Amino acid sequence: MLQSYIERILRARVYDVASESPLTLAKSLSHRLDNQVFLKREDLQPVFSFKLRGAYNKLRHLSQVALSRGVIAASAGNHAQGVSMGASRLGIEALIVMPRTTPGIKVDAVRGWGAKAILHGDSFDEAYSHALELSETRGLTFIHPFDDPDVIAGQGTIGMEILRQHPEPPTAIFVPVGGGGLIAGIAAYVKYVRPEIKIIGVEPEEAPTLHAALAAGRRVTLKEVGLFADGVAVKQIGKETFRIARDMVDEVVLVGTDEICAAIKDIFDDTRGIAEPAGALAVAGLKRWVEREGVVNQALIAIESGANINFDRLRHVAERAELGERREALFAVGVPERPGSFLAFCRALGKRQITEFNYRYSDPEQAQVFVGVQTSGGTAEREELAERLRGKGFSVIDMSDNETAKLHIRFMVGGRALGVNDERLIRFEFPERPGALLNFLSGLGRRWNISLFHYRNHGAAYGRVLIGIQVADKDHAELNHMLVGLGYPFWDESDNPAYQLFAHAEAMSPEGYDGR
Repeated sequence: MLQSYIERILRARVYDVASESPLTLAKSLSHRLDNQVFLKREDLQPVFSFKLRGAYNKLRHLSQVALSRGVIAASAGNHAQGVSMGASRLGIEALIVMPRTTPGIKVDAVRGWGAKAILHGDSFDEAYSHALELSETRGLTFIHPFDDPDVIAGQGTIGMEILRQHPEPPTAIFVPVGGGGLIAGIAAYVKYVRPEIKIIGVEPEEAPTLHAALAAGRRVTLKEVGLFADGVAVKQIGKETFRIARDMVDEVVLVGTDEICAAIKDIFDDTRGIAEPAGALAVAGLKRWVEREGVVNQALIAIESGANINFDRLRHVAERAELGERREALFAVGVPERPGSFLAFCRALGKRQITEFNYRYSDPEQAQVFVGVQTSGGTAEREELAERLRGKGFSVIDMSDNETAKLHIRFMVGGRALGVNDERLIRFEFPERPGALLNFLSGLGRRWNISLFHYRNHGAAYGRVLIGIQVADKDHAELNHMLVGLGYPFWDESDNPAYQLFAHAEAMSPEGYDGR
């Protein structure tokens, strides 16, 4: 199997359009981690992503008859641009089916290469199905984004370049994983030439496609995938890519959204380039692996796979980067409601920088404060600070890993409404496009009263909404049935301590939680 892929990779036609991307030493990150960290800069390709390699190689291996019919692809952005540029270079027609949620910057880029873009569906899967239908009805040649030997071989040229650019074998290469084309191509080449090098996949915790497949020993279809790192938001690993990865990938590391945001900042600090979330995934996994393994003085390589990020998303990235680096702690703190209490609280913090402070009067005995505090990094320091505050008589709950608190409640402190009964708190994700919020609310119907609502646009493909719904106990089953029928991912957050302390109609005493 490896021999055939080595031949395909050596014969790959990628350099008509792609460049040999540099392998750059990340000086600041290397110093912090006490290892030599290198970035493989695929963000510097003409379409700002590695996807050009596989797409063009597939096009160059098609017959003239297939090319003359025109080609079609489904993509949320990067593969689309690769196919579009390749088709433009070869002078053939290209049709790209993209989800309606695709940011305008990616749609414009596809059209800028002369391809026709059709917006269909709210997800990649819907766009993919429609593209297959059009391929059949119009006789177009379908270019798969990852599960194709020629696409895999095109991506494998990255592994060939790495071994040429870094002759001494690195300890490990960290690769972002979506459908698996990139890691399959790199692993096939590297493991054949240098089997001692570890190939480590990195996936978001919300989209563990390869991780779940390896654990099960077979391909599995995930029910839902998180969409923050939209470039790897795939529900099932490819058939051919899994066949390779199952034997060639040493392990898969999972990382959270905050860690990805921190990695985007790390890359910016070292290169002044801005990676997309999927593009920074490998750096986030590298950092977690180094912390877990405690390795030092090793050569480690991360694939910076792309830079197609919507500018508006940078607000969200900036908000979460410090949390991902563990340089900010978020606490819910109970402070006695009497003169001088806030001063005493600030003195208990010492000279630490306060990054956020939210408070509104709600109880004559106990004030609830949502506070952000700068730290130098690490969970231990966060726990130490919480214990110090408790020792000074303050009740403390660590909210640093509470998604609802970070996405919604921090912006709603003071929003408690007295007299609201039978409230359930539901968190949703829904496709972000013009009219989406109206359609979402219309889908909820008029059966129950909405008592709380928070929505904030993060410039992402999916909107995030927090809703309070007044519903009697006897109607809970009916509400659940309706929520499932909407077809959007949702989570019941009614027992979330952030909600109970800061937004519930009847504030729960912080003594109900131990804060740990």
